[in-house]
Amino acid sequence: MAQFLLPKDSRVGKGKSFDTSEGANRKKRFLIYRWDPDSGENPRTDTYDIDLDQCGPMVLDAIIYIKNEIDPTLTFRRSCREGICGSCAMNIDGTNTLACTIANESISDDIAIYPLPHMEVCKDLVPDLSHFYAQYASVQPWMQTQTSPPPDKERLQSKDERLKLDGLYECILCACCSTSCPSYWWNGDRYLGPAILLQAYRWIIDSRDEATGERLDDLEDPFRLYRCHTIMNCARTCPKGLNPGQAIAEIKKLMVSRSI
Repeated sequence: MAQFLLPKDSRVGKGKSFDTSEGANRKKRFLIYRWDPDSGENPRTDTYDIDLDQCGPMVLDAIIYIKNEIDPTLTFRRSCREGICGSCAMNIDGTNTLACTIANESISDDIAIYPLPHMEVCKDLVPDLSHFYAQYASVQPWMQTQTSPPPDKERLQSKDERLKLDGLYECILCACCSTSCPSYWWNGDRYLGPAILLQAYRWIIDSRDEATGERLDDLEDPFRLYRCHTIMNCARTCPKGLNPGQAIAEIKKLMVSRSI
């Protein structure tokens, strides 16, 4: 019988335990992935029992409390705390989401926190997003025009043209959708993934942009676009409620319509 095992240095072991919840009325346990590349040790899961009355209501508040008051070695990204920047994207209770938008009490059991899946980890909860951002740059996410702008006004859109950008411009590039996509897990070196393709469509559909043909040419590839198999994990996990799968389908429709 075939056995499929992780390499020895990839197996996650049981880590340290910290309990500062003695006498707490609102006790919560956090199981947090830890890995330090400089230690030479395997990843581990550390356990933190805390009093929720000592921190704010969100998972990010609890993580900040753990770092400030219990374990200063814990490493993670965070910035706005308002669901705008996407910095605190991580896997919480099995779902890719933003730590700043998930309430501690919305999860009834222990809260397990891991970095975004299927990405190389820099340290603890910090994934390496270098490849993700390089893919973003590859779709040239800025307005491209051949004609000169009007000398006395901006490039204008009708209300209907502007409406087409809704559900696209709100993307904060948190990578929750791409790292939930099995096709991206398997072909992330060549498939652009849902987040980047949504960003590409945002410029393809913008009436002010004049490089639509070139943008579609760039995506006309068996891997860059067509590895999407409409699994739709992307739409289910997006913390902003967007639908990258629909954007990808719209790009495919444009590919077909221009070939007819």
